[in-house]
Amino acid sequence: MTTPTTSTQAPLSLYGFLRPRPERAEEVRQLLSSLVEPTRREEGNLEYHLHEHEDGRLFLYEVWRSQEDLDRHNAREPLRGFLANLLDYLVELPEGYFNTMISPYPGAASAAPQP
Repeated sequence: MTTPTTSTQAPLSLYGFLRPRPERAEEVRQLLSSLVEPTRREEGNLEYHLHEHEDGRLFLYEVWRSQEDLDRHNAREPLRGFLANLLDYLVELPEGYFNTMISPYPGAASAAPQP
């Protein structure tokens, strides 16, 4: 009997603040809000949350099963167009962080990509 092979790859987290241009704030808020539910249904998405800070900054928190899943997400429209033209929408580049999760993730074994 052979033991099934499972990936030990840890989930990836991406999080940070985005400061929309005042004249485009509502547009950015609507665009990012419209992505929440579809993104949560994407293969490999484990978490996707959008928050609004009291000063108007938007805080985005994402967790992905793998880099490949995140790359596939970032290649989808309308996100691809938004990312390609960030400074048309934002005052400055996002204050963002991309890390490998080191704490155990609930259900990570079942969410890990299969070889």
